[in-house]
Amino acid sequence: MRLGKAAGTPDGDELVVVAPLALEARSVRRGLPGGHVVRAAPQARRAERVAAALRDRPARPMAIAGVAGALVDGPRPGDLVVADEVRSPQGTHKCRSAPLLATALRQAGLTVHVGPVLESDHLVGREDRTRLSSDGAIAVDMESARLLDLAGSRPTAVLRAIVDTPARPLLHPATVPGGVAALRSLRAAAPALRRWAAATGDRKVLLAGPRSFCAGVERAVEIVERLLERHEPPVYVRKQIVHNSRVVGELEQRGAVFVDELDEVPENATVVFSAHGVAPAVRQTAEHRELDVVDATCPLVSKVHGEAKRFARDGNTVFLIGHAGHEEVEGTLGEAPERTVLVERPEDVEGLEVEDPERVSYLMQTTLALDEAEDVVRALRERFPALRGPGSDDICYATTNRQEAVRGVARDSDVVLVAGSGNSSNSRRLVEVAQREGAAAYLVDDVGEIDPDWLAGAGTVGLSAGASAPTALVDEIVDVLAGLGAVDAEERTTTTETVNFSLPKEVRFP
Repeated sequence: MRLGKAAGTPDGDELVVVAPLALEARSVRRGLPGGHVVRAAPQARRAERVAAALRDRPARPMAIAGVAGALVDGPRPGDLVVADEVRSPQGTHKCRSAPLLATALRQAGLTVHVGPVLESDHLVGREDRTRLSSDGAIAVDMESARLLDLAGSRPTAVLRAIVDTPARPLLHPATVPGGVAALRSLRAAAPALRRWAAATGDRKVLLAGPRSFCAGVERAVEIVERLLERHEPPVYVRKQIVHNSRVVGELEQRGAVFVDELDEVPENATVVFSAHGVAPAVRQTAEHRELDVVDATCPLVSKVHGEAKRFARDGNTVFLIGHAGHEEVEGTLGEAPERTVLVERPEDVEGLEVEDPERVSYLMQTTLALDEAEDVVRALRERFPALRGPGSDDICYATTNRQEAVRGVARDSDVVLVAGSGNSSNSRRLVEVAQREGAAAYLVDDVGEIDPDWLAGAGTVGLSAGASAPTALVDEIVDVLAGLGAVDAEERTTTTETVNFSLPKEVRFP
């Protein structure tokens, strides 16, 4: 049974918006009919007015909305800045739910920058901007930190519209049109503030365990990391080492170069085969070009390749259950292309014809949803009673474990978030498993992909991660949720994984 929306969670109309200037307050009110907008005055001189409004609305979310100056090149007049933290000489305020507000603003077609904002007690000139931006701050205002001091523990957000830039400081002929653009953006941004406020509230987070990296992914990533430690970059990797954009991006920053095909790799260079495996033709090409190959194929994928060769040697027609175009499927098909037939769905079975119905077998892509794969096997067995299967399950232990864990949390969740990239088959299957349990479920590659509307009314959030998604992303999602209200996190572990795969000899330390 799901817990539902936390008691006392605000609807969008209970948002308190604080705007320092009358023009700023007027712009926000025009975009937020029925909203409660309080004018604070410059440098928060009328803090008592804000404090009174907050006392009247205890625990309601507060957003600060006004104009600001850009400290760095990039933001233009009229662009919006969402603060992920506000710095002042007195300290730093973290704005942990900033990515959610930024998402709502971008969905409204607005240009948004996310980063630190500084509070200054004076107008900042051109020379000061370079100095103030040296530690990463992107904008400056004159009151956000003081106003945040009044907020207490309630959810907060800081939204600033750029009015001047390093190239066009405040005392510049372009200030007037810049100010008009900034006020127009504040008005357009107001509905997004309401969407952010509707997502706030205390909630329970159910952490599905196990989640994130499996042994095969850990092995593949470690292979590339060790090669980067031993060799001068670049180290080439055919395809993505694992299907996760963050993992790939971090390895690229260290010197890994990801290529689609081997003709992009210089002769005699080191190349890593990804965890998804490759067809024999790829290995032959690498050998012909005298490439230094390090194989990061997951051992469980290698097992399927071995089964494909064995069944083909026995003269069987091999039905490979999987998704067309997936790299693992392409590699397995390449082992015996003349004897292997790809089957994606149960309805594909009816039209299958084979040379000998008594000599048929099946294999599976390792990252499928078990229940869907079994539906295909059932259809195959009904059509071909002599069907043989592999000696042990092809769907990997990590895929099965994560699906069982997600199934458990989905039953008690209003919404399930799965951390993982869109090209990750096992991550997409987790979303589908949660949906079949009746929960709304979404795949997110980054916290900036979380739509605040998903969280409105959701008192319990299930959270998992695909086998190729790093644990850091799960931590970041929890942190963002904590910026919306108090989080009660509960681990729901269905099994403990102890599998480890040895590294290939090329990267073992002496």
